[in-house]
Amino acid sequence: MSKEMGNNKPTIKKGSLKRLFRLLFHDYPGMLAITIVCIIINAIINVLPAVYIKTLTAYIEEGLKSDWSSVHGKIISTVMIMVIFYITGLLTALIYNLLMAIITQGFLHNMRTRMFKTMQNLPVKYFDTNNHGDIMSYYTNDTDTLRQMISQGLPQIISAALTIVSLLLVMFYYSISLMLVVFIGIFIMFRITKFIGGNSVRFFKKQQDSVGKAEGYIEEIMNGQKVVKVFCHEQAVEEEFDKINEQLFRDSESANKFSNSFGPIMNNVGNILYVLTAFTGGIFICSNLNLPNISFENLFHGGSMIAPLTIPVVATYLGMTKQFTGTVNQISQQINAITMAMAGADRIFELLDQVPEADNGYVSLVNCKEEGGKLVECKERTNMWAWKHPHENKTVTFQKVAGDVVLHDVDFAYEENKPVLKNISLNAKPGQKVAFVGATGAGKTTITNLINRFYDIADGKIRYDGININKIKKADLRRSLGIVLQDVNLFTGTVMDNIRYGKLDATDDECIKAAKLANAHDFISRLPEGYQTMLTSNGANLSQGQRQLISIARAAVADPPVMILDEATSSIDTRTELLVQRGMDALMEGRTVFVIAHRLSTVQNADAIMVLDHGSIIERGTHDELIAQKGVYYQLYTGAFELE
Repeated sequence: MSKEMGNNKPTIKKGSLKRLFRLLFHDYPGMLAITIVCIIINAIINVLPAVYIKTLTAYIEEGLKSDWSSVHGKIISTVMIMVIFYITGLLTALIYNLLMAIITQGFLHNMRTRMFKTMQNLPVKYFDTNNHGDIMSYYTNDTDTLRQMISQGLPQIISAALTIVSLLLVMFYYSISLMLVVFIGIFIMFRITKFIGGNSVRFFKKQQDSVGKAEGYIEEIMNGQKVVKVFCHEQAVEEEFDKINEQLFRDSESANKFSNSFGPIMNNVGNILYVLTAFTGGIFICSNLNLPNISFENLFHGGSMIAPLTIPVVATYLGMTKQFTGTVNQISQQINAITMAMAGADRIFELLDQVPEADNGYVSLVNCKEEGGKLVECKERTNMWAWKHPHENKTVTFQKVAGDVVLHDVDFAYEENKPVLKNISLNAKPGQKVAFVGATGAGKTTITNLINRFYDIADGKIRYDGININKIKKADLRRSLGIVLQDVNLFTGTVMDNIRYGKLDATDDECIKAAKLANAHDFISRLPEGYQTMLTSNGANLSQGQRQLISIARAAVADPPVMILDEATSSIDTRTELLVQRGMDALMEGRTVFVIAHRLSTVQNADAIMVLDHGSIIERGTHDELIAQKGVYYQLYTGAFELE
């Protein structure tokens, strides 16, 4: 997902961090305002003791030259003022750190909510074309980089920046001459920061991408661990992971070798600056050159801007220089957190900026009943469905859902210039069972993906009860379709919860009735906790057939007018297969049904069988009609060709 330049250097969007801060202020304007006020107070208070050091030094110098009793009270009061400043600084630091802890966790909660909401509105194509582990990395690794930056890096950076500005103003006030030395150090530090920071940001983005790839591969291997062991591929997957891990190591090494060198370099530059300041101050005081010191302090006290440099001023300057370099080092310690957060924010906004699934539909699905020969919308479940058509004059009409599905000259391609379906036309009448037969890759599942608009067609039309499905709201279209997939997905929760997933407001009795219809009630009753048995890891504690029966019950409780069944009888025992087939037969009764056939014996009673080959329907008819033609279906049925 990351965009790379021609030289393979990852790029960071410059506005990502700014956008992050805008969201931060949007979510917590009041608390952030209080936090910033506390940080400002803390930064100013951090500088004031250095100012009072000059006053204290002057009192001590006066005491050494005259009588201590004359300055004793002044020294005590100055020390007390400094203690008050330090206590106030401690309190403000505690307050803003506490507030930042609250803000950070709340903001991350909001960001995860934003990401998940965005993810739920993305088309299926996004999940088909992106590594699931990499997507998971947005919620874990990338959000954690934001946590470190917001909770620690951000307040320290703001405090340090304000402290530096305050120090520079005070230093400029005391001695413009010595300030020139400090400016040299600032220039050097700025150039170092620009060089190291620029390289760190680029490499940290690459590191975050590599972390996502590594997490994606680990998730993939965990999900396929049985397959790995069956084919004895442990060594092969270890070697593949070593390659991915090696790339992560190289990217992390490149990122950290820049950022980790920042602190020591800045520390030594600070020490050099301290020595240069002391040396320059010593020359001003001790030499016989009578070098002028330009100072606003002298002017403020009624003297000339040009006056001799004194020991208290140099002592104060040295203290502030040390504090200045220490504050710069404090910033350098946060460079990792800041650069990683920039990379993490960039990746998160890539997810948030994904184009949501388009939906221009306006026809909705509603429960209805008949009153006086007319259809009337109902809030309660009536087991009668209608399409609700709004009109420009603000009136609505209702059309009873029949389950008539027509595909006319449908073309589709997952990738441009690589057609998957070509000129597909069929008509499933209400209550009919239409079966799709063909080899793997023939386009059977793709047709069902188009009917429920997981993907939109490239050309042609699909009509549902005479309505172009593009005019039906996607959520309502999908509510009218029940789907039983070959690969069953069960969620963490009870058996009852998983059945109720088909209709979230279903009662326990409705769920049990659906389970009985699906022939799942008997085995569920034998589970340790019955319907309250907890399922984890996609129902790993159930057999494939049992999971399939729960999936059928889930579709049954939804009670949709049209069903899409991906038959899954190839990996279960004969007895369970019979139960599954009976459950499916019960589910299909009275509905329009599309069946993706894996065994021809299960579709002999279909009203229409479509034989697909390379995206085209090459034969169609009933079982007897196709057998009589002695074409591809006949060869599949007699075993001359393999179905899959």
